[in-house]
Amino acid sequence: MDNSNRVPLVSIITPVYNAERFIAETIECVQGQTYSNWEMLLVDDCSSDNGVNIIREYAKNDPRIKLFQLETNSGAAVARNTAINNSIGKYIAFLDSDDGWVPEKLEKQVGFMEERDLAFTFTSYRIMKENGELTDSIVKVPHEITYNELLKNTIIGCLTVMINKEKVKDIQMVNIRTRQDLVLWLSILKRGITAYGMQEVLANYRKVEGSISSNKIKVAKRNWYVYRHIEKLSFPRATWVFMNYALNSVKKMIETR
Repeated sequence: MDNSNRVPLVSIITPVYNAERFIAETIECVQGQTYSNWEMLLVDDCSSDNGVNIIREYAKNDPRIKLFQLETNSGAAVARNTAINNSIGKYIAFLDSDDGWVPEKLEKQVGFMEERDLAFTFTSYRIMKENGELTDSIVKVPHEITYNELLKNTIIGCLTVMINKEKVKDIQMVNIRTRQDLVLWLSILKRGITAYGMQEVLANYRKVEGSISSNKIKVAKRNWYVYRHIEKLSFPRATWVFMNYALNSVKKMIETR
């Protein structure tokens, strides 16, 4: 794809914490994109492994790769906000340090958003084993989702999201341990913006043993916290959306086994 000024820059937001095992693969999936006008902002959150040195080696040979280092361990929200605040692209896309994209991901998603003048999109994605082996399990997304629908079905995968910064102002993640991405999506949709889903599978989500997202009970508890303490839903409404969320989560687990 042409790399001229007419092609919008995409800023890729990647928090990094002890990602030595996977970070090279993640960077290379970005370098392998058919869309070349991007910057990748990697923010290291005081890792204790060799991940930073691996990133430095890639950055030496590719000026689109930019490393930032936090002075104190602060969590994924602060790392992502640091990247967002230093980004200069029209679009921002999110990619965690152990996940991946198919080569056409940026090209197809930018094209989809430019053609339709959209603010917020996400895509279907495939489950990947910890060793990088792709599975047949796919999380299929709806054509669109609103604030009320997302409360009941937290279907948006962070690794698939792309947001137009010219249309969505004040993009910041709330500083909580987990589910900060869900809170951001809700805050955007609450403004009356609709998120549009691409059915094509354009990303690969790595299931890592022992990760926060792999503990379904903890995730459910964090969702309840979001409903009651951040979204400030009444107890009856929070209970209603939580029941719907639980049913949709079970359905997703069955479909992606």
